[in-house]
Amino acid sequence: MRGIFALALICLAAALLLPLLLAAPEGPAAAETAPEAEPGADAGIGFTALSGGELVETDMYSWLPGVVAGEMPASFEPEALKAQAVAARTYIMSRMSSGTAAHPGAAVCDDPGCCKARLTDEELRENWGGAYEENMSKILSAVRSTDGQYLSYGGEAIEAVFHSSSAGKTEDSAELWSARPYLVSVDSPETAEDVPNYVTTVTVPCEDFAAKLSSLRPGADFSGEPALWLGPAAEDASGRVDSVEIGGAQFTGQEVRELFSLRSTAFTLDYTGEGFLFTVTGFGHGVGMSQYGANIMAENGSGYREILAHYYPGTELTGA
Repeated sequence: MRGIFALALICLAAALLLPLLLAAPEGPAAAETAPEAEPGADAGIGFTALSGGELVETDMYSWLPGVVAGEMPASFEPEALKAQAVAARTYIMSRMSSGTAAHPGAAVCDDPGCCKARLTDEELRENWGGAYEENMSKILSAVRSTDGQYLSYGGEAIEAVFHSSSAGKTEDSAELWSARPYLVSVDSPETAEDVPNYVTTVTVPCEDFAAKLSSLRPGADFSGEPALWLGPAAEDASGRVDSVEIGGAQFTGQEVRELFSLRSTAFTLDYTGEGFLFTVTGFGHGVGMSQYGANIMAENGSGYREILAHYYPGTELTGA
């Protein structure tokens, strides 16, 4: 009788536990199938975007992860990724209020040459391969943990521009566009040890050098010895080329950068006897947050709030 009773108890326990055991995923599968956190403030920030040549209705919750993934390596420190998420969210919000003539009807687009890069989930899966789950988890964590947070100045979302790397200091926006009190030159900690291709070179044959510059300044004089074509260069407060005299004509650093596809205006220019050599430091326009600088700050213990306060001085982190 005791044996029959014990067997009945075992059967009853198995009947109760079996459905639970079958329903519970194990190991990595549990992480893959776990539901994402409920949408927060970002889901309520709706806007129109230009994507693939078409206008689409979207919201910050859906759009922003692809922007952060497209603009900053997922290998960067979590606090740097959070700073990137806030900066990108802020930039989009500023575009929502001011608009842009580049694409009427849309606040932003996914062209990095116009607004900010954005990668689709399919593109990220292709780019990341087997690291997709790990990388996407980091990106989503940065975006969701800063949900709805943006930088403001005078009660308005700022133009939170950013760039890849600086040459010791960021650029003052007044040097390129118009002055912004929160886009001033500040120190940036990255060096050649931290940034791939931090220092690059571009060599231009004399004939091509003269032809490109003459297309912009037809009155420039490129007769005589090429060694005599170069005049003095002036740097701005951040150490970038403000202007340079070439062939007796004045060129801005930005004009030279665009003509010769240089990575930044932090360059030196020398005649080598065979052509002209540009030695360039950093990458990007230099205004606002340096992404590699933000990553170094995060590696050194700075949180995203401190990073943002450093690169956008005088701003307020709103929604935190």
